[in-house]
Amino acid sequence: MAVFTEGTPCWVEAQLPDLEAGKRFYGELFGWTFDPDRDEARKDGRRVAGLIPKRDGRMPTTWTIYLATRDAGTLAARIKAAGGQMIMDPYPVGPFGILALAADPGGAVFGLRQAGDDDGFERTMLPGSFCWMEVYTRERDAVDTFYASVFGYLGTQVEPDEEGREGDFDYRVWSPPGSRPGDDTSFGGRAVLTEAFPAELPGHILVYFAVDDCDETCATATALGGRVTNPPFDTPHGRIAVLRDNQGARFAVLAEPTEETAPRPTDEPADEPVRDASGAPSDETPDESTESPEKPSAPPGEMR
Repeated sequence: MAVFTEGTPCWVEAQLPDLEAGKRFYGELFGWTFDPDRDEARKDGRRVAGLIPKRDGRMPTTWTIYLATRDAGTLAARIKAAGGQMIMDPYPVGPFGILALAADPGGAVFGLRQAGDDDGFERTMLPGSFCWMEVYTRERDAVDTFYASVFGYLGTQVEPDEEGREGDFDYRVWSPPGSRPGDDTSFGGRAVLTEAFPAELPGHILVYFAVDDCDETCATATALGGRVTNPPFDTPHGRIAVLRDNQGARFAVLAEPTEETAPRPTDEPADEPVRDASGAPSDETPDESTESPEKPSAPPGEMR
């Protein structure tokens, strides 16, 4: 059984109104198969994600990241003491262990998972599986302090010129406690929601999945009834796009860089309006019940 460092991603889960439609979509998109006895997706026979029915229409249709913990009760107390809040206090879920839902000081929602008979992911960083998380916030200082004090995240501030960005570009990459900060250990990052984003857009977390071909994945998602909210673009870390599935849940995909997708010089600003699949500005209004439609403020860390 895999052992996850405290506070690092150990599972992702989507709550969907139509579970069977979700299985068809992600089965075709990522090549997932599904355990008939558990709400789990598998890639090449290994656990990669959960798809569960949305039992309350007031709940968002979204992907949720779960962070590993050895003691969900103790961690919940630390979250509240550090300025976060518990949305759902720790509760047992059979073989899945103990789960909880929390929010950071900027309102971004995440889950906690204390391992049971299994420990979440069996496959990551490979096509069809989780590869990165991004926290978007307007409360930069409070959020940075929160994740450092609650989880012990070690942050590395990204230099704008290294990413071909303007001087006001603000992105922080996280590594787990006990590691040496850098691309080799990073698992996620924090981006700032600037004035370029709609004022009603809340803090949130965007989940990334690795793919072989970003453009092909976008075409497949569209054919399956999904939508590309931000078309593929190149970064030093790979080619990225942001999508919405056939029921509204948002996620991002990343293909490792190749010679064809090597980053090109660009004057593109760090933050820009939502664009549709053609690249034209979209009239979409962000909905607090879903992940945001924006282009990620920064590329994820190196794939490993």
